[in-house]
Amino acid sequence: MPYRIVRTSLSGAYLHASLGGEGRILLDGRWRPHKRGMTSLAPALALHAFHAIPSQRWQYCWVRYTFDSPRSKLGVLSPVITAFDGEPIRHAIMGLSHEMQGAGNAASCALWVDLIERYVDRFAEPWQDERRLRLLWMKVQSDLAHAWTLKKLASLAALSTEHLRRRCQRSMGRSPMQQLAVLRIQHAAHMLATTDEKIEVVAHSVGYQNPFAFSNTFKKITGLRPSHFRAHKRSNA
Repeated sequence: MPYRIVRTSLSGAYLHASLGGEGRILLDGRWRPHKRGMTSLAPALALHAFHAIPSQRWQYCWVRYTFDSPRSKLGVLSPVITAFDGEPIRHAIMGLSHEMQGAGNAASCALWVDLIERYVDRFAEPWQDERRLRLLWMKVQSDLAHAWTLKKLASLAALSTEHLRRRCQRSMGRSPMQQLAVLRIQHAAHMLATTDEKIEVVAHSVGYQNPFAFSNTFKKITGLRPSHFRAHKRSNA
């Protein structure tokens, strides 16, 4: 039976792995197909939604992180969606569930949790082996207000613009400029949720001189306008 789930109060990151069938998941402001063998990671402080397709038996497993988890921390670089077998994660989750239904030994539960996190690491940090990309995005995160262009990003990575685009798409599931926008909005969302800075100040601090462009990009990625996002976070605090 088709269904849709929308989580507007999800503060932490959310990993979703498809095991069979097909559904749709909202990532970076647009609906994407989510088929067997695909895994995604929705960042912290962003609208998270997914729905099943009529006549499709969609099977999946998920891992939800709290806002204070390292996986949810500001500026985490992770692929938005890519091919990744979620079966090992499913088996580890089932192992943890079985342990919790029994005696619930704390040490055994910790081992299952550690195993789940090791599998998530395999998916979420492929860029760690991409030294040029790692150094590039570390530099960008340290200066989000800079007027970055694709040409500047490629020069910093010592790659051609097309080569950088291909490598980012392969490892992150986003183009370089899309990744830049996501990092900027993640930082802005964190500022809106944790400070009283004016929205215009927040926009400028992450590289947006035009408040309307900032508001539109923020809504596309998080699902809410900046002012609505701040009000929503405070009402749920």
